[in-house]
Amino acid sequence: MVYSDSTPHDVQNRKVAFLATHGFEYSELADPLAALNEAGADTTVVSLPGSDSSIKGWSNGDWADSIDVDTTLSDVSADDFEALVIPGGVMNPDRLRQFDEAISFVRDFFAAGKPVSAICHGPWLIVEAGAADNRRMTSWPGIKTDLKNAGAHWVDEEVVVDQGLVTSRSPEDMDAFIYKTLEEISEGRHAGQHA
Repeated sequence: MVYSDSTPHDVQNRKVAFLATHGFEYSELADPLAALNEAGADTTVVSLPGSDSSIKGWSNGDWADSIDVDTTLSDVSADDFEALVIPGGVMNPDRLRQFDEAISFVRDFFAAGKPVSAICHGPWLIVEAGAADNRRMTSWPGIKTDLKNAGAHWVDEEVVVDQGLVTSRSPEDMDAFIYKTLEEISEGRHAGQHA
């Protein structure tokens, strides 16, 4: 799918953070990153303080290619960006949610009403940020109980949008996830987005 020509959503020069560390599901970072870049967004891969210069992806049960890290959480804040994308993979969000800097970074996007997109296991970070309560969401089915326990209304759909929050289940939902991410970023802040 060619997003720069086919999407009606204008994301030109919108500053978008991708929060990830080693063990991210490769397609869940690489595909949205490429699509947003193609559509003219200004993307930044953000990782943990002290991170390597690149982070290694995971795909089909084994290590995959790496993606360069642009900056770390010690050098940026949510104020520097207009939207956030959180890829999944089991290891990536499980590691990130153990760091207060990562949780605060995610929470600050919600507090400012900015669009947040998370796929697969990525919603774990939304739970940790205290932003899942009373939100309509989806995720990888294996973490649906975690979302429900955090107060989310979990549904089994390819993509769910709730006031600037976009969630999807897996790489199989990628086109819908990217399209709705572009749409929410183009709309900007949402009054119903909250931490």
